[in-house]
Amino acid sequence: MVKLGIVTYNIAKDWDVPTIIQKCEAIGLEAVELRTTHKHGVEPTLTKEQRGQVKATFAASKVRLLSLGSTCEYHAADPAVVRQNIEETKRFVILAHDIGAVGVKVRPNGLPDGVPKEKTLEQIGKALHECGEFAQGFGIGIWLEVHGRGTQEPPNIAAIMRHCNHPNVGVCWNSNPTDVKDGSVKESFHLLRPWIRNVHINELYSNYPWRELFTLLKQSGYEGYTLAEIADSPDPDRVLRYYRALWWELTR
Repeated sequence: MVKLGIVTYNIAKDWDVPTIIQKCEAIGLEAVELRTTHKHGVEPTLTKEQRGQVKATFAASKVRLLSLGSTCEYHAADPAVVRQNIEETKRFVILAHDIGAVGVKVRPNGLPDGVPKEKTLEQIGKALHECGEFAQGFGIGIWLEVHGRGTQEPPNIAAIMRHCNHPNVGVCWNSNPTDVKDGSVKESFHLLRPWIRNVHINELYSNYPWRELFTLLKQSGYEGYTLAEIADSPDPDRVLRYYRALWWELTR
């Protein structure tokens, strides 16, 4: 049901595509989100031939190219900046389609000073609706990361999603401390579960209620991926093998 993969941020930031595939296959990681600006070089600037090569390389492997981790965001007070981010999202959508990915991760990244919170949440939601409508034509999902000062609060993400109101836009759970209330993520999880399409996880040794999260995912019928988004290491293969072993213990 629940499966383990990786985000290239940050432990795999210096790996090219063949290295990502080789290491994921050896360690037993089933999927990857390619975060923008990393050594893999999978960016909207790729040519048609380069896109075809990326698609074929992943298709011939055991690793699913799940998503592209963009940094597109729509909270800025300047409408021109929001428009630039929407157009950049569309370029990532086309790239995702061309290389065989499933989704594009986007994010809110805070609440601008001097702007009413509700206005910003509505603005983000409307931008997401446009992106989701565009992406639907390419068969690509838009996944909003639970991210940013203030915006990562689950009630604010829920408000954004209600403003968005598009079936092609979902949420990427991000395993933030702000999810937790009285030691539990149950309230936050049930608030956002209707939209959860992807899950980022981080350091499994922390006091975040990991076993409860994995149990909630299973009980709710989630059959997607939990992607490890963890710090770099001088010995990444060893760290990721330990990570996978701990993940198995917490999810069993």
